[in-house]
Amino acid sequence: MNEPVLFLLLLLALGFLAKNKSLIVAIVVLLAIKLVGLDQKVLPIIQSKGINWGVTVITIAVLAPIASGEIGFRQLVGSLQSLSAWVALASGIFVALIAKNGVTLLANDPHMTAALAFGTILAVSLFHGVAVGPLIGAGIAYTVIKMVEYF
Repeated sequence: MNEPVLFLLLLLALGFLAKNKSLIVAIVVLLAIKLVGLDQKVLPIIQSKGINWGVTVITIAVLAPIASGEIGFRQLVGSLQSLSAWVALASGIFVALIAKNGVTLLANDPHMTAALAFGTILAVSLFHGVAVGPLIGAGIAYTVIKMVEYF
């Protein structure tokens, strides 16, 4: 058995132990791609485009209430009358800016991907986190690295 399959099986076991369906599905899909023999063609595409696809799917999910009519201008204006909405607005801006720097870091320093991916896997499998971590994690890492370089 080769190392990638063994590693994925170990992560699959972690996924089952943590009862994390997203991690289980992701690993099963990756194992299926490898077992069918499409890994040389498909995995590079997933690796290079997957984050963008994921961001697109998340964006669609976030915008779905607008498309369905559940959220309109009235709700937007009404929500901005509370402090928590302004905190959410600022948080959204902050996270988007941090994530932008994460893309830069991952593009310029690809070896960081392994550490970030492992951190995300640990958080998802052991702490029931959500797998948006690599991009945000890279953004935070970029910010910390730049701060350290500055001082």
